[in-house]
Amino acid sequence: MKTPETPPRPSSSGPFKAGEQDEIPELRFLQGPQTRGFEFGRLLRIGNEFLRGFRRLHFVGPCVTVFGSARFTEENPYYQLARETSALIAKAGFTVMTGGGPGIMEAANRGAKEAGGRSIAATIELPHEQSSNPYLDLEVPFHYFFVRKVMLVKYSYAFVVMPGGFGTLDELFEIATLVQTGKVVDFPIVLMGRDFWTPMIDFFRDRMLEAGTISPEDPDRLLIVDKPEEVVDIISTIARDRFGLTYGPQAQPRGYLFEHAFKARR
Repeated sequence: MKTPETPPRPSSSGPFKAGEQDEIPELRFLQGPQTRGFEFGRLLRIGNEFLRGFRRLHFVGPCVTVFGSARFTEENPYYQLARETSALIAKAGFTVMTGGGPGIMEAANRGAKEAGGRSIAATIELPHEQSSNPYLDLEVPFHYFFVRKVMLVKYSYAFVVMPGGFGTLDELFEIATLVQTGKVVDFPIVLMGRDFWTPMIDFFRDRMLEAGTISPEDPDRLLIVDKPEEVVDIISTIARDRFGLTYGPQAQPRGYLFEHAFKARR
């Protein structure tokens, strides 16, 4: 009896050249069990990323995080919309926080910077990715997406979501799930661009709600607007007036812990 041949093992190299993925620890980390030494090293690195993020972002003040596509150029109307919106957010007293890349992220940081506000970013280190934008007062880089997403949520009172791709949708639904399940307080999630986002909301109502996979109130958690002034009104009313501009008593930097107050660069 002929022994059946072993089927070829699927390749996991993706867009990388042979051997290149072995040089990227993050790829290996997500490819199943590794040696005990490797796993323990990743645990220490992840813990260090959280600690570094907490230390660097502790004194940045109340934030509004802006999400959106990295592919839009300066000529795109959504770029200009994000720039104008973030300028108004900064003037309202909030720190504008993004993922630090180009496109919408650049526009948001740029708007805040031009308005004299605070502009910061939690960036991600990728093997094939452009550098961070030049409009940052503070940049905190991360290796792991999940650590970075915690930082983008932890320090924000509201979330503004401009049109974007898979990354933007990932961030949007991560926050929507946290709000839906009560893991974070009901901070506003504002979608900018009615024409872009309305078909998605219609899908929620016509398909998901009808199928019973979401609750009737879930689509209403996402607020769709077109004007920058509407965003600031929502943020000021819900995030600032309801919860205040601080997370509690103002923390002061401690010199013996090598902590420093955050100041925007003019």
